[in-house]
Amino acid sequence: MIKGVIFDMDGLLVDSEPFWREAEIAAFAEVGLNLTHELCMQTIGLRIDEVVVKWYKEHPWENKTFKEVEDSIHDNFIQLIEKDAKPKEGVQYILEFFKAKDFKIGLASSSHLRIINAMLKALDITNYFEVVHSAEKEEYGKPHPAVYINAAKQLGVLPVDTVAFEDSFAGLVSAMAARMKTVSIPEKEFSHLSRFDVADIRLNSLLDFKEEHFKMLMGK
Repeated sequence: MIKGVIFDMDGLLVDSEPFWREAEIAAFAEVGLNLTHELCMQTIGLRIDEVVVKWYKEHPWENKTFKEVEDSIHDNFIQLIEKDAKPKEGVQYILEFFKAKDFKIGLASSSHLRIINAMLKALDITNYFEVVHSAEKEEYGKPHPAVYINAAKQLGVLPVDTVAFEDSFAGLVSAMAARMKTVSIPEKEFSHLSRFDVADIRLNSLLDFKEEHFKMLMGK
């Protein structure tokens, strides 16, 4: 019996990838690495520390530590979202849907807790979430299932009694590995990919989630 719902954040509740790309491009330029938007797309779903390590391995630099580059990306990102972040279509709807059913609602994100809190505040949806869990607290980020397993534990529900909403494939694999029910809503750039069909339910928008899908997840 499904008792809890856990949402990813980036790409699902907010179209944050343009902000991340801009923040990363500016930060990596400071260490002599000229990233393109296309290159940034390769790291969607990864934690920022993993992004920094990836690009260092391919283009080493000397003038800044990994932590300094991470902090620069985060600072850039927060400035951008405080100015321009808006919830994606259907965010209020889906949160109210599960709130009305008295579900436990959580969030599991690859972003740092500092980023998550700033984003939820910018979107004015903080109060919906009983638990907010960051993969920065885990040894491994998505697609490892730890972030989802521990978010469910904090919610007080078993992973098998939880449904996860995800936009990225790495996040979908993470939730599936945690043995959760899954709803996949891939971003438009990846909507043509059939690999997202492995989710229990695949939709184009949060607004597309209806009572029939809820009953399907509940096994009714």
